[in-house]
Amino acid sequence: MTVWVPEDDGFADLASHDSFAQGAPHNTFSRLRRDDPVSWTPYAQGRGFWSVTRQADILALNRQSDLLSSAHGIRIEDQSPEEVIARRTFQETDGREHMNARIKVAKAFSKNVIAGFEQQIRDLCVEILDKALAQGTFDATKLIARELPMRMLGRILGTPEEDLPWLVEKGDALIANTDPEFTDHVLDKMTTDEFRLMPFNSPAGAELYAYAKDLMARKNAAGDTDGILHLMMQPGPDGSVISDIEFRNFFCLLVAAGNDTTRYSIAAGLQAMCHQPELLGQMQRGDVWETAPDEIIRWATPASYFRRTAMRDFELHGKTIKAGDKVVYWFASGNRDEDAFEDPMRVDLMRSPNKHVSFGQGGPHVCLGMWLARLEVRVLFEELAKRIIGIEAAGPHKFLRSNFVGGIKSLPVIVHLS
Repeated sequence: MTVWVPEDDGFADLASHDSFAQGAPHNTFSRLRRDDPVSWTPYAQGRGFWSVTRQADILALNRQSDLLSSAHGIRIEDQSPEEVIARRTFQETDGREHMNARIKVAKAFSKNVIAGFEQQIRDLCVEILDKALAQGTFDATKLIARELPMRMLGRILGTPEEDLPWLVEKGDALIANTDPEFTDHVLDKMTTDEFRLMPFNSPAGAELYAYAKDLMARKNAAGDTDGILHLMMQPGPDGSVISDIEFRNFFCLLVAAGNDTTRYSIAAGLQAMCHQPELLGQMQRGDVWETAPDEIIRWATPASYFRRTAMRDFELHGKTIKAGDKVVYWFASGNRDEDAFEDPMRVDLMRSPNKHVSFGQGGPHVCLGMWLARLEVRVLFEELAKRIIGIEAAGPHKFLRSNFVGGIKSLPVIVHLS
């Protein structure tokens, strides 16, 4: 059954970033969910991996961190033990170590604390939208989707406004390091061994770390000890303190993931409005806001997958997965699973329940920033719906060349103002 990308013949190479350059290969995912839900995927640059494509399996396995570990890397690429230690954040930890790191910053991202940002977010949305919409025709990813999370990131990190474009540029170079529009060091197109101990195997990691050290020195000199970065520096429940390497990697993670998740969710929501005009009327009616943010984030699936490593042998759907095997949870597939979602290839702003897996639900690694992402998405589309009577595509949209980050990097639109 052909469901989305015409270029996808149903047998795309999931290990190849080129297979995702026109969007996720949903025809391939549909076939795998139906015929081979735990399939072996060869990988030309290292060891192959198991692809898990059904939503129910992803949810079930994600709860079993004793069976499937994050501590050996969360991306498909093979890493030596030295590289894992050098690059890891709390995402690449398990059990008590993960919880100790998470506890340090969890309060700053709690639902109640994030709710206190709503007016700031709304003010930013008004400013961003009024400026962008006045142009009539523009790139919505650049002028809307990129702007809001970038500027909120500055408030969370306590960085000067003028530094934000540079920070986001470096974050893009990190997390979208397979797209030549975002980095000169394309991961699968050149030798990047020189940076193998840097976050995401990218020279941008070193630049961000130098910036973070300078930022913290300036904050300490000014007596500014509020905010998430200083929370991270405090001793954990076991008395341990974060190392320089851990701080560097956490800062890089915040800059990259803290911006990309919301940016690409907003871009996907705008793209959906172009192709489903009824969505704007539903937003204007105003009874969708409890459910719309999660549906937009399901549709976007900004993180296409996360990888785990099997700690012991086990069987799933007749396949024997061996200890040490890489196992990839394809969120991009789970969020389009016909057995979990009615009409999954359409956006339904009233979808409830909505057991999407974009935030890694059900497991200990559930996304810290999920409340912020939901709030930013809701407020942005609330304010947009007040200001327009129509939005349509003004040209083809362009996706990132990445099987890890699912995102529309360019979205030309025409808007018609109220």
